[in-house]
Amino acid sequence: MSRLLAIVLALLLPAVPATAAPSAWTVAGPGQVTAKVALSSGNVTLAVLRHGRTVLQPAPVGLTTSTADLTKGLTFTGRSDRVVIERYEMSTGKRLHRSTRMTETRLGFRNSTGTFDLVVRAAPDGVAYRYVLPDAATVTGEASSFILPADSKAWLLPYNAWYEANRVRTTAGAASGEFGYPSLFQTGGDFALLTESDVDGRYSGSRLRKNGNGFQVVLADARAESTGTTPWRTAIVGDLATVSTSTLVDDLATPALLSDRSWIKPGKVAWSWLSEHSSPGDFARQKQYVDFAARNGWEYALVDEGWSAQWVPELIRYARARGVDILLWLRWSDLDTPQERDTVLPRIKQWGAKGVKLDFMESDSQDRYRWYDAVLRKTADLQLMVNFHGSTIPHGLARTWPHVMTMEGVRGAENMPPAANNPVQFFTRNVAGSMDYTPVSLEVGTREASIAHETALPVVYESGWTHFADKPEAYERHPQALRYLDQLPTVWDETRLLDGDPDTHAVVARRSGDRWFVGGIATDERTLKAQLGFLGGGQWLVETVRDPATRADVVRDRQVLRNTDTLSVPVRRNGGFAAIICRNGPTCDQPIRQVPKTTLTVTPASADVPPGSAVDVSGTFTNGDTEIRDVELTAIAPTGWTVTGPAVQRRKLAPGESINGSWQLTADGPTGPVDVPIVATFGQGVHVEQAVKAFVPPPVPADGARVSDLPFMSETNGWGPVERDRSNGENSGGDGTALSIGGVTYAKGLGVHAPSEVSVYLGRDCARFSARIGLDDETREPGSVAFQVFGDDKPLYDSGVLHGKGAAAPIDVDVTGVRMLSLRVTDGGDGRNFDHADWAEAALTC
Repeated sequence: MSRLLAIVLALLLPAVPATAAPSAWTVAGPGQVTAKVALSSGNVTLAVLRHGRTVLQPAPVGLTTSTADLTKGLTFTGRSDRVVIERYEMSTGKRLHRSTRMTETRLGFRNSTGTFDLVVRAAPDGVAYRYVLPDAATVTGEASSFILPADSKAWLLPYNAWYEANRVRTTAGAASGEFGYPSLFQTGGDFALLTESDVDGRYSGSRLRKNGNGFQVVLADARAESTGTTPWRTAIVGDLATVSTSTLVDDLATPALLSDRSWIKPGKVAWSWLSEHSSPGDFARQKQYVDFAARNGWEYALVDEGWSAQWVPELIRYARARGVDILLWLRWSDLDTPQERDTVLPRIKQWGAKGVKLDFMESDSQDRYRWYDAVLRKTADLQLMVNFHGSTIPHGLARTWPHVMTMEGVRGAENMPPAANNPVQFFTRNVAGSMDYTPVSLEVGTREASIAHETALPVVYESGWTHFADKPEAYERHPQALRYLDQLPTVWDETRLLDGDPDTHAVVARRSGDRWFVGGIATDERTLKAQLGFLGGGQWLVETVRDPATRADVVRDRQVLRNTDTLSVPVRRNGGFAAIICRNGPTCDQPIRQVPKTTLTVTPASADVPPGSAVDVSGTFTNGDTEIRDVELTAIAPTGWTVTGPAVQRRKLAPGESINGSWQLTADGPTGPVDVPIVATFGQGVHVEQAVKAFVPPPVPADGARVSDLPFMSETNGWGPVERDRSNGENSGGDGTALSIGGVTYAKGLGVHAPSEVSVYLGRDCARFSARIGLDDETREPGSVAFQVFGDDKPLYDSGVLHGKGAAAPIDVDVTGVRMLSLRVTDGGDGRNFDHADWAEAALTC
């Protein structure tokens, strides 16, 4: 009976269904931005909403590896949630002190080929996701995509690996091709800026490719060797103010790998290359840029392409005595091997340079990102700051490595971009991180933008190092603009967008301490407005610089306003304004730092110091006309040397007063010329240095010695390094081929590129120098050069200008009594293109 009842009840009661696996998940951030992940027919999609409105439509996610296709046939395996709170400090950026709260959801998926976790973060200012694989894997592609309504406005950068194209205004539907980050879209009142974060040598860089109705993430490499965790695919979402002032890219990045940041100092930079391309090779002219920086309280001078190791150490000493530090330009290929990084960077550090500008990386490949990693580790160890030029865009790199002061990745002033391209950079490229635009072209360039527009750019654009584009004389012909620039900081406690539109204008306020700086730029004629509600109560002095009726120096206005007021400045096409705001008082200007004048003399001026021997040196440091404090005078032992003798210290030094010191230094390091520094420091890090020019002689050459087997006492070359026993090749060491002149190859000799000079030590113990000279066969077109031989800076031989390719010419030169032999090649007077020259079979009779 009981069995029959059970059967009847089973027929009458509804069936209890099995629990269905979830197929949709919501990740709600602490603000109004939400991510929605869905699984349908084995495919995973992700959408982004703001205030319940769909900003990014459901778009594919997933990836493929060399062993798995994780884009289809997926099933859900589990979910976990946590809250991520980030608090950290930056050396540069929109604000130094950062904090954010993000909701993180981790969703597991699998199919017959493998498994992965999709990690999604929702922040107040956007959504990001990344993939986490169970093990290291070779990633062959991503399905990651972003889909927007076809009529969404779009401000896109046609992709090249150095990010220097002009942005184009289009729509999501009309766009075609490949685009670089960041890519800005507007749908209704919502904006989305698409980019990536936390990209380094553990993965490949990427770009966006229009694919159907979406934009798909395309890796720079066909295969990326992943540790198992990919970068963040990042969508900054909000109104225009939220997007433009977002720090999400940094919030997602790997935390700082440095603990000591005391040596990291952003600042303003005098820079000569754009206004006069040849000036970085002119020692006297670079001193004038240093003097200009010192007069105006600018912290740095950058010596760009063309500097010479023969005078840069002296320039650094000259600059530091005036309170200016030197930055040096290098090609990335100068540091593309561990040996080069271990040689070039320590030498620059030993000279006293504070940082390097590294150029022409021009790749988003994993291999190039591994180079970034290696260079950043080495420069951090040496406490050298870095500017990456000809580079990718920031991916949170300045959070991970706080000594990254700026990166280019923009069509900056050196490309003479149209002024109409200026506002959009604030809303796109500069959102991702510091931007080396090199602003304030007053006389160089197209002059499309007004003087006030140019003066406003270093407020509108953020860069930890701001390299000013024009020459000293141009700024001094615009004293009111220069006065404003002298007051500008390059780091900020707070940033606000006051008004703007990517197509037409931007008005930006940035705070440094208790002063606000406001910059406004426009592409059309309008009245730029800054509502002052961000100020506290009371009266505020507003000092504004604006354009006069015709192009000339800016006009300076003063007015007292309150936070209920609006600052309004009429501007003409491509015009602008800039302002400083401070509590009401006589002026917002602060004193410009000036370093007291001092002198330092050393004895002897030069000395030969054979290995193991010693030299006695002395120094006298004399103060100028202002009392200085915390003075120390000491000798610095070069690498491998030892110094005997104490530092001399004085708590204060009155005007005209001197201190003296004496030391003994013993040579026990590399042969060749060596600077033995005598250094006086005082005050807040002022460094005054002179050097004894010491020379540690190597052994004299043996009879029959080949020059390519001898140590070089000095070396300069017009392209890449001087090559031993091979042609010059390209820009990297060891990339040449066999020496070949007129179809004849030679086993020994030097391959150079004009202008070039190599010096070797003879010690007055040799009689003849012989070689076969000519233009190498490796170039497609013939060049023209002149070969010259100097003994102790006296001319011994000159070939005259050799044109074209032909048989090698034999030379035999008397070098009797010569201490230092120098082999020079000039460019023949028609430029250095194709000037690959060979000193074949270069040998000595000794």
